[in-house]
Amino acid sequence: MKAYISADMEGITGLVDAEDVQPPGRDYERGRVMMTEDVNAAIRGAYAAGATAVLVNDAHGPMRNLLPDLLDPRATLIKGRPKPMGMMEGLTSAYDAVLCVGYHARAGVLGVLSHSFMGHEIEDIWLDDQVTGEIGLFHAGAAAYGVPVAMLTGDDTACAEMSAWDAGVRTVAVKQAKDRFAAQLVPVLEARAAIESTTTEALRALPTVAAPSPTRRLTVRWQSASVASHLTGLPGVARRDDRTVTVEADMLTLYRLFNLFLRVATAVTSNPPYC
Repeated sequence: MKAYISADMEGITGLVDAEDVQPPGRDYERGRVMMTEDVNAAIRGAYAAGATAVLVNDAHGPMRNLLPDLLDPRATLIKGRPKPMGMMEGLTSAYDAVLCVGYHARAGVLGVLSHSFMGHEIEDIWLDDQVTGEIGLFHAGAAAYGVPVAMLTGDDTACAEMSAWDAGVRTVAVKQAKDRFAAQLVPVLEARAAIESTTTEALRALPTVAAPSPTRRLTVRWQSASVASHLTGLPGVARRDDRTVTVEADMLTLYRLFNLFLRVATAVTSNPPYC
């Protein structure tokens, strides 16, 4: 069995603030250790379930947060950016399961460090007519490869978002959101034990993957009309109103195109995340 781990940072055990998850934040270096150890817990759980290979994709921000010297040596790491497929770089239909570690809730939800891909540049995302964020888009992309998302860790709002998208995914809430930058924390050792045991359980009882629709519609509402204007220069992208663009394609094409959207938006704007 081959397992794929996509590791974000906002939903990692103990982390609640931009200072924890962004360089050069005063607690960022400690946050990197915390992130690496949550991922290690998932790796241990995967091997306990019979995994023969584990690939980890560093999927947060600069995508060079995980510490290779502290990472379980049985796993292989993808580090750095840009990556054509972003948070799901390296995933293929050869994998048997996906594990999402350290994920967070979408923009507009009162979760810890909640947002959708960019700090506040993206107001809303819809896949077909369902509002979504990083969790839903990743789940849909994995399904397009025929690979089930088996487990997700994060705060309670991220876990609820995943369960609403797919009730078959096991979740581990490592903190309870009190506000966007505050949470009641599960003790560290307890959280990591839960990640490890839930990973093992999830991989021993994988959910089925529904056949994806051949054509999906992605709609993104930006805070800046300038971003929407620039994106209409891409083939197939139409503007629904001054700040909203939409495009139709198969899911994997949409996911790759969306990563291009993010690069255009980053070039057009200079807003830091979490403001």
